[in-house]
Amino acid sequence: PIRVLGFSIRRDFLQFAASKLKMVKGRQGERVRLYTRGTVLGYKRSKSNQYPNTSLVQIEGVNTKEEVDWYLGKRMAYVYKAKTKKNNSHYRCIWGKVCRPHGNSGIVRAKFKSNLPPKSMGAKVRVFMYPSNI
Repeated sequence: PIRVLGFSIRRDFLQFAASKLKMVKGRQGERVRLYTRGTVLGYKRSKSNQYPNTSLVQIEGVNTKEEVDWYLGKRMAYVYKAKTKKNNSHYRCIWGKVCRPHGNSGIVRAKFKSNLPPKSMGAKVRVFMYPSNI
């Protein structure tokens, strides 16, 4: 198995994910992205309350409620840079999972292991192609 951000993945699934993203390896040394990008819009909220344990995320290329169905249960990661080193790296990651659609425009609700910090609003998240239900 191959390890990607701490997760063990089989080689054949990585090839499937690369084909799903329509990104094939071209020239030697060219990088292949195994995730789609998403943007954190904010916390789920009502008129006067906000619920920081659930975040709203817009996934690139997803514009309808029906397109969200493929992403339900998929893992996502908010990767950020910290000042101090932990585990010999300045980069840290908060993992989450797509739990349901939000509205009819392709926005998803995601629950993260720990609540996203306020500086993450408008930031990018990585939406991975696993676990797959195909």
